[in-house]
Amino acid sequence: MSWGYGKDNGPDTWSKTFKVAAGSKQSPIDIKTHDATFDPNLASKPLVIQYHPEKEVGIFNIGWTFRADMKEKSTLEGGPLDSVYRLEQFHGHWGSGADHGSEHLVDGKSFSGEIHYVHWNQNKYKSYAEAADKDDGLVIIAVFLKVGKENAGFKVVTENIEKIKLKDTSTLVKVDCHPDCLLPNDRSKYWTYPGSLTTPPCHESVTWIVFQEAVEVSEQQIAALRGLSSDKSNVVPLVTNHRPPVPVGSRAVRASFK
Repeated sequence: MSWGYGKDNGPDTWSKTFKVAAGSKQSPIDIKTHDATFDPNLASKPLVIQYHPEKEVGIFNIGWTFRADMKEKSTLEGGPLDSVYRLEQFHGHWGSGADHGSEHLVDGKSFSGEIHYVHWNQNKYKSYAEAADKDDGLVIIAVFLKVGKENAGFKVVTENIEKIKLKDTSTLVKVDCHPDCLLPNDRSKYWTYPGSLTTPPCHESVTWIVFQEAVEVSEQQIAALRGLSSDKSNVVPLVTNHRPPVPVGSRAVRASFK
């Protein structure tokens, strides 16, 4: 992998290979709550999240995170969206300690980690690959993780991490997986803004929905993620994989709540 999170291939170097990484609509950002604008239209048009349980789920080590692929036709609509978006996968970002690891910040505060639910516009495109670089192609839901009690739903990932320790390995977990296991109880309060993928190729094709309420996972579950390796020989542990926030610039950050 030519890019990563190390000194020589980290986020500061990505734009040398992926020019758009230096663009004006990049992600993540530090959400300044006093600068976010309350949008009553968001409050009056609730998010409709229809996630269906998976009978089995493929979990992959893709070198920079785990990825859990979804096969069922789980969808997202409403809120800031004009189309129906289909859930493709979810993955995570974390840090070397519980005091940091999220990609987005809130008033400068970092969380222990962040889960991304990645969706593509099924009204206009035939696949994630086709939608990935289109202006209205993707929606990503971001959920902050905080250390607390064990999350039973997340065990489908964390209890199988050892099986995908090395890059390019995978496992098929034949148990019911509920994709909404890492969504917060309160899904009415969120921020939204136009941005990008937070990893190369950093396409500026994402509508972000960042939930205010964080979800609890245990310290052991976060530690399990750090047990992944970013290479095929278990030389480089994946102890941190979050991109620092980039400037908001002229973009508007809207809030669904006051």
